[in-house]
Amino acid sequence: MGPLLALIKADMAPTLVVSAPDRRRSRRGDPEPTPVKAVALEHGIAVTDDVNDVVDAGVGLGVVVAFGQIIRQPVLDVVPMINVHFSLLPRWRGAAPVERAILAGDTTTGVAIMELVAELDAGAVYATEEVQIGADETAAELRERLVTVGSSLLVRTIASGLGDPEPQVGEPVYAHKIHSDDLLLDWSGDALAAHRLVRVGGAWTTLHGERFKIHRTALVDEHSAASPAGATGTADVPGSVSVGDTVWVNTAQGALQLLEVQPAGKPRMDALAWANGARLGADARLGS
Repeated sequence: MGPLLALIKADMAPTLVVSAPDRRRSRRGDPEPTPVKAVALEHGIAVTDDVNDVVDAGVGLGVVVAFGQIIRQPVLDVVPMINVHFSLLPRWRGAAPVERAILAGDTTTGVAIMELVAELDAGAVYATEEVQIGADETAAELRERLVTVGSSLLVRTIASGLGDPEPQVGEPVYAHKIHSDDLLLDWSGDALAAHRLVRVGGAWTTLHGERFKIHRTALVDEHSAASPAGATGTADVPGSVSVGDTVWVNTAQGALQLLEVQPAGKPRMDALAWANGARLGADARLGS
């Protein structure tokens, strides 16, 4: 939505927007348009859910942002396109570049405006802008910043007349889609890896056989994790929960402070409020 609004504001409004079909956001609700479609309609821009419609739209350039589909060569032969991709290519080609950058511990990422080709994210690059990744920044927060940077870069790149793109240099690294099983926390690993997984969003574990989501954590130093003030719990067992002035969960290497959690069937809540209300025993262990 950000890039579309940026184009409209810069008097570069597209002739046609391609977006996903309307769908229900709840079981009983009516079908609703995507946010991109809603913005397009608000500004009097035609919308379709069939990418092949651009062939007869009489346009000279297409802009693709998080479209989620490979656009076939017959379409690209008629309408050349550029893509706003949230990584510094060729690192993190594919569906989940923001999440994979966080999981890998990257300290920088960025935005690339590239030529769209039939091969996945393999086109030559017109422009890039580097972005630092915060140590505790979530994927949602990072993506929001990248959208802002990418929207501005897109407008500047088009306004400059594109120019000649540079081929990607280096070995491609692929950002495969994140699945639910990928988000299962492993307490037998290390705290840093668990913290990164939580930052991606959707991280989960189990407690008493039920799914238990963890939305926010903070890394803690070894001495603090070993014996939090007034804590109860078994600090040397991976997955064990210690409760004192704060809530800690231990891994095989280090510990995490739990900040925001979501027990099964309940809303998101402050971790300490949850722990105090749950009356956890000394043997409480996540992953059980």
